[in-house]
Amino acid sequence: MTSLLKWARTAIQRDPSPVLRFPTSGFVVIKPSQILEEERYQDFKKGHYYPVTIGDVLVSKYQVLGKLGFGTTSTVWLARDLENRQYVTLKVYTRGGTGQGEIQTSQALSQGARSHPGYVHVRTALDAFTIRNQGSGHHCLVQKPMWGSFRHLMYRSPAHRLSHDLLKSGLKQIFLALDYLHSECQLVHTDIKSDNILQELEELSILDRFTDTEIKHPSARKSVNNMPVYASRQFELPQEPGRAVLSDFGSAVRGDEKRNHDAQPTIYRSPEVMLKIEWSYPVDIWNVGVMVWDLFEGKHMFLGFDPDGKGYSTRMHLAEVIGMLGHPPSDLLKRAGRSDEFFTKYGHWKNEINVPKETSLEKSEERLSGRNKEMFLNFMRGMLQWRPEDRKTARQLLKDPWLDN
Repeated sequence: MTSLLKWARTAIQRDPSPVLRFPTSGFVVIKPSQILEEERYQDFKKGHYYPVTIGDVLVSKYQVLGKLGFGTTSTVWLARDLENRQYVTLKVYTRGGTGQGEIQTSQALSQGARSHPGYVHVRTALDAFTIRNQGSGHHCLVQKPMWGSFRHLMYRSPAHRLSHDLLKSGLKQIFLALDYLHSECQLVHTDIKSDNILQELEELSILDRFTDTEIKHPSARKSVNNMPVYASRQFELPQEPGRAVLSDFGSAVRGDEKRNHDAQPTIYRSPEVMLKIEWSYPVDIWNVGVMVWDLFEGKHMFLGFDPDGKGYSTRMHLAEVIGMLGHPPSDLLKRAGRSDEFFTKYGHWKNEINVPKETSLEKSEERLSGRNKEMFLNFMRGMLQWRPEDRKTARQLLKDPWLDN
């Protein structure tokens, strides 16, 4: 840790953190021909990203310390809240109103019942502000720093899957988060996957070293039409895993309103979304069930690759679900807006795609045996049901015996 950072940690609390000086030379310059991070997206080419520069102080309060990541509508940065003397992350959205919905949802989550045990497992907002740039506004969301996602954890394992204990511990915390989200906030996440489950970062020394490294060994970067583009820098691995935290609420919707629009990542789509049936909270439960297969078995449960070479298709996805769970109940199909596309009036599969064989839950699960396997499959069946009303709630799943086995 630099002497300046040590001083910042021990200084009198009423004084703001000092503004750090970052080098303006000594870094690797990326070649113009090498496409770097957000530069690949159309919004970057259109000039919609905000030109964040390491060392900048935004809204006279948050100093940018380094780049953590990027996405189609935002970049993410480690920063220092100078007034409150704490590390934060800044999610800086592309211009034109992007991010407003996620910010509103994150702020609403922050105002829920803090006594609920799931509150600490939902990523809430610390602050939000807007930066004016070239006549447009860039929304910014301020949150606590987190370590990598469950997907990062999975790929750190040589087998590319989580251990029993880590999976069970993480699922308990995610079910607490979902119970808070569903019962206290009346929200449906709609985008639950391993990328959106983060780990709380409690070792502040990791953040100190991240900052110190950026000062001593500045990140590689390039400039495209006077727009800086930095290579992201990762946090080092914590000594102990922190709490699992559900994040990324950009696709969240109210659960007490009827809806049947497309939602969820394609391979995680629930039957009701694929078949155009009114949906709500149970789509999140289906998401968790399918995600468990990724984390525990190290492979996707469904792929949906159309045999005609068209990429993903709903018909192939439905065929795979039938192969895994059997045919859907006739009463469910009567509610479905797209039933006639895939099923006869008697509920028989009429598509030209064959239903995959030898793909039941029992035959697909390969890691367990005996009583433990039976308990695990019963746990999975609580989430993977054709009828959304037949799925267990997050609160019910918390009591599943497999999680305590």
